[in-house]
Amino acid sequence: MLPSNRQGFLLTRHWRDTPAGAEIEYWLATETGPVKVLLTAQTSVAFVEARHEAAVRAQLGGVPDVELRELELKTFQQAPVLGVYSRRFRQLGRLARALQPLGISLLESDVRPHERHLMERFITAGVRWEGGRVDNATLVDCRLLPAPDFRPQLKVVSLDIETSQHQDLYSIALDGLPERVVFMLGEPSAESTQPAGFSLVYCPTRKDLIDSLNDWFARNDPDVIIGWNVIQFDLRVLQKAADECATPLLLGRERRPIAWRTHPGKQGYLFAPMPGRAVIDGIEALRAAVWSFPSFSLENVAQELLGEGKAIGDEYDKMAEIERRFQEDKPALAVYNIRDCELVLRIFEKAKLLQFAMERAHATGLQIDHFGGSIAAFSHHYLPRMHRLGYVAPSVGDVQGKSSPGGYVMDSRPGFYDSVVVLDYKSLYPSIIRTFLVDPVGLAEGQHVDQMESLIKGPRDTLFSREKHCLPEIVTTLWRARDEAKRVKNEPLSQALKLVMNSFAGVLGASECRFFNPDLISAITLRGHEMVKVTRDLVEKRGYEVIYGDTDSIFIWLKRTHTNEAAHAVAAELATDINAWWTRTLQEEQDLTSFLEIEFDTHYRKFFMPTIRGSDVGSKKRYAGLSVDAVGNEAMVYRGLEMARSDWTPLARQFQEGLLSRVFQGAPYREFVIEYARATLAGHMDDLLIYRKRLRHRLDAYVANVPPQVRAARIADEYNARLQRPAQYQNGGWIQYVMTRNGPEPLEVRRARIDYEHYLSKQIQPIADSILVPLGEDFVSLTSAQGELF
Repeated sequence: MLPSNRQGFLLTRHWRDTPAGAEIEYWLATETGPVKVLLTAQTSVAFVEARHEAAVRAQLGGVPDVELRELELKTFQQAPVLGVYSRRFRQLGRLARALQPLGISLLESDVRPHERHLMERFITAGVRWEGGRVDNATLVDCRLLPAPDFRPQLKVVSLDIETSQHQDLYSIALDGLPERVVFMLGEPSAESTQPAGFSLVYCPTRKDLIDSLNDWFARNDPDVIIGWNVIQFDLRVLQKAADECATPLLLGRERRPIAWRTHPGKQGYLFAPMPGRAVIDGIEALRAAVWSFPSFSLENVAQELLGEGKAIGDEYDKMAEIERRFQEDKPALAVYNIRDCELVLRIFEKAKLLQFAMERAHATGLQIDHFGGSIAAFSHHYLPRMHRLGYVAPSVGDVQGKSSPGGYVMDSRPGFYDSVVVLDYKSLYPSIIRTFLVDPVGLAEGQHVDQMESLIKGPRDTLFSREKHCLPEIVTTLWRARDEAKRVKNEPLSQALKLVMNSFAGVLGASECRFFNPDLISAITLRGHEMVKVTRDLVEKRGYEVIYGDTDSIFIWLKRTHTNEAAHAVAAELATDINAWWTRTLQEEQDLTSFLEIEFDTHYRKFFMPTIRGSDVGSKKRYAGLSVDAVGNEAMVYRGLEMARSDWTPLARQFQEGLLSRVFQGAPYREFVIEYARATLAGHMDDLLIYRKRLRHRLDAYVANVPPQVRAARIADEYNARLQRPAQYQNGGWIQYVMTRNGPEPLEVRRARIDYEHYLSKQIQPIADSILVPLGEDFVSLTSAQGELF
């Protein structure tokens, strides 16, 4: 039954060529359940410069399904274009490949039918429909329109599997819907009991496991599948098991299979599109939402976000315990299996990942489970607007050039400071786009207009039109939507809009983007350089000192100790004056409305900017401070220091935090340094000595340079081989090890004594000296007086 309000949220989108034309299939989530939309006999379009008409017709050779039409459109070089209309989309691809050796570009031939249909109607994720007919529970040939405010309740299932060490399927858990279940391979033992809270269903064969899973999906009909590494592991293993059993894996709606695709750039990386159901991996969703963890393992993320972890916590004995439970205690394995599903559900709820994914789809126009995709999001917004201004998009590679400068990072002035305030430009690059009308169409117009007074001058002699542009309006729309999202406290939407807006500048500097142009991105980044330098001058004319600046922020030393209230007042006054200066200057000199807005960010009662190790030059992107908010709440802040990095041991991070906090608070610190070194040598800090590093390549790929983590991993896998266990690290992963007198040794095979001198000289001393030297002291001098330490 179709909903009365005729609105839906796009879950999946597909297309296929038919003799009558391209057929587009959309699946929608509505307030009354899923709706399948089928648009038939769709014509596909691309564009070619009119001067190439004869060559194009020669390549077509009278193909009846393709038609050329004159259009009121042109390229960025002002060349008129023809529309190339085809009944079959793949015919455009063949034509593009045939024209390429002739040096002829078939413009926008890569925009797929289901994408073009949405973008040309300004539809992102919410749709409403008019007309159409219902055929076999499918809505056919209706008219789709945007419905930007529609957000349904999605049905979500968390899926997790358990396997042997050789990835033989043991069990499948499903949680999040009323029918909570674990399908378990084998038969129950005489002593087996039914666990509480979910059903444990035994399946005699793996074929029965797959068939039971297919039936569960048909009965429960979820909109979204979530999990942890769910595509690259769980679904992949399920597909392998189904193939080995010669039975189909039918997880899509209408009992349709997964249409597996390989990633064009990532070897071995797979996509798992299926009709009517989105698949959202928790790791990818967290990264897209800019969450950061030392490790994205389910155990680590659950511990950090929820304060609890998996039912089997010891990583090294996990496979052995899973095997034992499968052989001896299948109900216990089922509890472990569904526990992982529950943790994923709770992480999604805690981090609001499903809401973020939905809002991101609304903001970008991309499918809810499509993370990354900044270039695709830019094109989705930009192409229809540029068409309405009379332009077609260039092809990837049409503009050549070197990379442009990035954000401006000022040389820092190292040392300890009292009363440092930070001013930050709000959404710097989007505000530059809005203010200076930086835009691909605007640049094309500027290159071909004679009236210089009507143009805006940018860096590198760029000229932009005041009248014709698309990107400033797109950014303005997203900006206002974000302000509204913040007003109503819709944090997932606010975050999604911020990320999309900020990505647009980078897109213009990406060579994989059809709008790549070094002059365009430089018109943004170099303007940012100029703004930071001008801001520094304005601040220093007021008698303060700028000690550091990074892209959109400046760090201002107030030259003497201020109360918290006074520091906040100075910062607010500076921000007001700087914003007024921009408003006045841009209006007077270029007749521009300023959207540049600097605002107060942080007051540091104490602030530390270190030097580059081994020199007296100030470091960049590394500092620490004791921040104080408007009501006097204090917090330690670390950026880029060992405390904030995963490649240093907990010993180093804890030491740095303890020493800096004592210095900032004016507490005794010499005794702390001495006692920390003594406790380390005495073995009281052994739990903090663990290095945890990622192996980014196969172990056998390390030949000339063998870092400590690889040496430790090889020892571990040799140990595993002796116990007839599979190699745990050969294909990469995370390794934990300590430094011993025999070198690095993994935690699971540690034999030699710990090399405490290594930890003193390589972990504690470098951190100590970076803090102590500016205070006129050093680690060796401080600890050498304690002869018993060495």
